[in-house]
Amino acid sequence: MDETADFLIFVDDEPPADPVEPAPPWKVAVIDDDPGVHDGTRFALADYRLGGRGLELHSARSAREGRELLARHPDTAIVLLDVVMETDGAGLDLVQYIRHELRNETVRIVLRTGQPGQAPEQRVVVEYDINDYKAKTELTAEKLFTTITAALRSYEQLVRLTETRRGLEIIVEAAANLFDLGSLQKLAEGVLTQLASLLAVDCAGILVLREGGIGEGLSVLAGSGCYSHLAGHEAWDALDRDIRALVHSAFERRRHEFLAGRYLLYIGTGSGRELVVLLDSPKKLSDTDRALIEVFCSRLAVAFDNVVLYRELQRANAELERRVLERTAELTAANTRLETQRTRLRSANAFKNEVLGTVAHDLKNPLAVILGRGEMLGELLAMDPVPVGQAEAQVVHIRDSAARLIGMVESLIADAMADASDIVVREETLDLSLLAGQVVGANAALAERKSQTIRFSAMPGLPVRGDQDRLAEAIDNLVSNAVKYSPAGAEIRIESRSEGAEALLEIADEGPGLSPEDFGRIFGRFQRLSAKPTAGESSTGLGLSIAKRIVDLHGGRLSAENGERRGTVFRLVLPLSEGEGEK
Repeated sequence: MDETADFLIFVDDEPPADPVEPAPPWKVAVIDDDPGVHDGTRFALADYRLGGRGLELHSARSAREGRELLARHPDTAIVLLDVVMETDGAGLDLVQYIRHELRNETVRIVLRTGQPGQAPEQRVVVEYDINDYKAKTELTAEKLFTTITAALRSYEQLVRLTETRRGLEIIVEAAANLFDLGSLQKLAEGVLTQLASLLAVDCAGILVLREGGIGEGLSVLAGSGCYSHLAGHEAWDALDRDIRALVHSAFERRRHEFLAGRYLLYIGTGSGRELVVLLDSPKKLSDTDRALIEVFCSRLAVAFDNVVLYRELQRANAELERRVLERTAELTAANTRLETQRTRLRSANAFKNEVLGTVAHDLKNPLAVILGRGEMLGELLAMDPVPVGQAEAQVVHIRDSAARLIGMVESLIADAMADASDIVVREETLDLSLLAGQVVGANAALAERKSQTIRFSAMPGLPVRGDQDRLAEAIDNLVSNAVKYSPAGAEIRIESRSEGAEALLEIADEGPGLSPEDFGRIFGRFQRLSAKPTAGESSTGLGLSIAKRIVDLHGGRLSAENGERRGTVFRLVLPLSEGEGEK
């Protein structure tokens, strides 16, 4: 091959440019009853162009036809209007119709008259909203060109101002509405709706959120049109690959992109979040549209930050409410504890007063006896010779009073022990009948002194679980009370038996019984019942309350009722040990 031969070089074709949609022609309405005017106007403006746009002429031969024409074409830019048609003022009436009934303030109206005297220029210009007034004789082709050009430029500026005003009204209204929304999803839906309103066109779109910076996950907040079913993190993966590439590109470039049939709007917020709005729309955006979009997006950045702050405020409020509830619960619990302690202190104080009252009343008499008998004993011992018999009698009185004091002190100690909150009951298996028999034997001597008879009917083998010493103390209080309140020569009946899964010990005396008032306070502390001991025995009013608390600690029951004929019957019930009961 010849080295000097030319080489063929293949150059890649340039990618085809996006098709440019041709601008629509300017609409001009010629309303005149003279056919020559229509023909002359078409001839003079046949080659007219302004801003790459030609003219689209529409004709009407009367004011009535003009009304119909303008109703069909509200986007007419210029009206070349004759004054005198079917009436002398038909053209002027049509001006009023255009401005007041059609409320079209943008169309430029140029009056052309062949009889200036019938409609003087000064009056017409002052009284009617027209933009130019020409006599047909002076409106040459050149002057028509100049008039049309000036009117179209004026119309174009008015249209831009009207669009801007309408857009700004939409933005202001949208901002007020969007700022009221409390969630990102509702705000996103509102954005897509307002953008479609702003551009005055139906469009499909999505709004994509990126939080955390480059490389973080993207989520579709809302969609409209063919994208209306998309929302959430999963929706992003469901989008077409090309659309995802466009959105990624918008996030990287961080600026708006206006492509043919598609717009990408980038919004960066003060809180560091980024949003991209993708809109599919066939409308070619004007400079005014783009300026309005810029303003709208700047407002959206603030609106999104406002929603984020609102969301954070809600979370802060929820956290605050949670803390308040927790603190309130703590204060309520503390108040309950304080109230419980206050109740306990009041109870302790009342108990202290009861103890002091008992000590002052019940212990005073034995102490007085001991003191008096001691003085008498001293006097007897000072005699010569000493009267031994009298001295021994005083010693007996002193010994009996001291015994009464010891018994009272022991009752007080037993009551305090039974009332202790941390008292421990030693549990062992014992025979209730055997334990009751031992207590009956210990009280036999007291009964004999009052010539009383104790009849004990025992069912052998009544096993219960409990503290032998405590239960013996409870039974002893019941038996000694029966002896104390029964008259001399009385019969005291004691029986032990089982009833179902329970062991029962019943003590019946022949005392005066209980009054109706006694039933309400029989097991209370320091309660003196209506009956009195029959042989002058002392009573602290603690025996029955001690017995009741001991039985309660063993999971049992203690009750009292009047006998069928006389006296009182006390019933002590305890659960039988597991596996025992009636055979």
